[in-house]
Amino acid sequence: MAMSGRQERLARAAFGVFRAIPTRWHDNDVYGHVNNVVYYSWFDTAVNAWLIERGFLDIAGSSTVGLVVETTCSYFESVAFPETVELGLGVERLGTSSVTYRIGVFRQGGERAAAQGRFTHVYVDRATQRPVPIPADLRAALEGLTSSGGSG
Repeated sequence: MAMSGRQERLARAAFGVFRAIPTRWHDNDVYGHVNNVVYYSWFDTAVNAWLIERGFLDIAGSSTVGLVVETTCSYFESVAFPETVELGLGVERLGTSSVTYRIGVFRQGGERAAAQGRFTHVYVDRATQRPVPIPADLRAALEGLTSSGGSG
């Protein structure tokens, strides 16, 4: 499979909502910057906090849940403790049962992403684990994040 060219480094305008996340001492690796695996935990935090705060995810009780089926991340510059990063969230693709989020990791006040990636949820019935359509109220909120604007 041929590799495509490097992703375009996105600006803040490509994201609808932002969340500040402080780095922690143990996020740094032996090279003195945040280790790549930490970025994926930030992606989880940005997506799931947005869902929970808007009432779309009850961790214990939701009958429909989103399962992560793919994540990617491209790195443009490193960040390090004690920086606080700002995670930008948008929707790149909205399907019947799946949503692919666009996520940017910004240094505080930075105009271009230090790193960016994609995070795909497929919605399933919690009991059967079979795909189901994204609930209508969630779909409407996700549509608000599909353009670069969105409510936040």
